[in-house]
Amino acid sequence: MIQGSLVAIVTPMHPDGRVDENTFRRLIDWHVAQGTDAIVAVGTTGESATLDEKEHCDAIALVVEQAAGRIPVIAGTGANSTSEAIALTRCAQQSGADACLLVTPYYNKPTQEGLYQHHRAVAEAVDIVQILYNVPGRTAVDMLPETVARIAEIPNIVGVKEATGELDRITRLRSLTTSEFAIYSGDDASAREAILSGADGNISVTANVAPAAMHAMCAAALAGDRETAASLDADLAGLHDKLFLESNPIPVKWALAEMGMIERGIRLPLTWFSSSMHDPLRTAMQRAGIL
Repeated sequence: MIQGSLVAIVTPMHPDGRVDENTFRRLIDWHVAQGTDAIVAVGTTGESATLDEKEHCDAIALVVEQAAGRIPVIAGTGANSTSEAIALTRCAQQSGADACLLVTPYYNKPTQEGLYQHHRAVAEAVDIVQILYNVPGRTAVDMLPETVARIAEIPNIVGVKEATGELDRITRLRSLTTSEFAIYSGDDASAREAILSGADGNISVTANVAPAAMHAMCAAALAGDRETAASLDADLAGLHDKLFLESNPIPVKWALAEMGMIERGIRLPLTWFSSSMHDPLRTAMQRAGIL
């Protein structure tokens, strides 16, 4: 089971929108050096919705190649089409990813039975281990804990990323599943308490800019050291908030550009971070010691 701080890594781009492969490789090396526990590639933060299928598969392959077994790679392969999710998951398996993360099908609002059938179909088609991803604020569908528990009975479904930020969801999920089933927070602001409540780690946006601090905070929470975890998280709290002043990954890409880590590249319909928002995020970055 992968535990700790799992970065939902950005996909670096040139100003014209092309994927910046060289910078991508440098970011991966930086995360390994900073102690990030795993990389989640081409998820929401990685702009999966604006990459075509070939670009998506190529990005996964690049991350796996550059990680070179030094750090686990979880590939984002969810889609609102079951056949597309199967194709992306198969690409990830062929590239050598350690696991896949599949968001609930967005926009078309399937029923709980539809969610079960979708994930069962992907799991049966591709035998790589898979992690569910529930983020109703993005998808307009909420996978209920009881549905997660039902899907968890499928052998290669091994975990869930729960991004509602509701701590009672974590305890409910833990009560309905086995100890071997991984539960990850998908909400930086509540991740510390989620881990202290039984989650195995956090799939994080904040870890893009403060990887060492997020690793340390998650490690303290996993060890049950509430005081240390709270102290570390206090310096990160501003990031947890201000990195969502506009739609993710708009703010985090700006922050990484401010740090000199990436170019100013993002794809429409996402736009570059509004200048009126710069000062609050810059202040949060200073508080966290990354500027």
